Amino acid sequence: MNDAPATPIGRTLSPSELVTVMSHFHRAEIARMAGWRDRLDRTSNWAITVVAAMLSVSLSTASAHHGVLLFAMLLVLLLLWIEARRYRFFDVYRARVRQFERHYFAQIFSPQPDFASDWLLVVGESLRTPRFLVSQRVALARRLRRNYIYLMLILLLAWILKLWTPSLIDQHVPVGFVGTLREAIGAAALGPVPGGVIVTLVTLLYAGLLATAFLLSGDDGELSFGDVHV
Repeated sequence: MNDAPATPIGRTLSPSELVTVMSHFHRAEIARMAGWRDRLDRTSNWAITVVAAMLSVSLSTASAHHGVLLFAMLLVLLLLWIEARRYRFFDVYRARVRQFERHYFAQIFSPQPDFASDWLLVVGESLRTPRFLVSQRVALARRLRRNYIYLMLILLLAWILKLWTPSLIDQHVPVGFVGTLREAIGAAALGPVPGGVIVTLVTLLYAGLLATAFLLSGDDGELSFGDVHV
């Protein structure tokens, strides 16, 4: 085994060559970041399509069971999990692009003395040993705050409307709302599962989502710099 110390491969780049390399690398990282950004948008579009389709099915006819909306909630949660995973990849490439913008281009346009002079080492280590910069929990919280909490709230309101409007459950019932809360909870029954259990589970689900989105703190990373973020 050769235990000799490693030596750099190739010659030292000239200033013009270094600028060329950095420009091409920056352009490549933007392309990769944009590709993962497109994947995020696709998942969000799928979630919006699911919500629109399920609302149309559930509220357009009394024969549609309220469980359709519960199923839609599960589908949206699945898409949220997929999008959070994609966001972790996107965040890696977004961080590299922002390193260039903040430490290289910004220093050209508005120089600051000794501003993060080791940033190229950080980028180099990221290339040598790529690692996620945010956890799955933080990614879930960010995507939930940005898009999914609103979709889930729309499904919740539609579910409540379905339970509180007998004509949306039985077409032979006149239009109007139920008289008591007990009637609405009873209408939430799902097969052999009592309505009270279903309501409790849905309440716990949304309490957990709200806590994840707004109460659990996490490392802001690139989001701590400025207010405009991709």
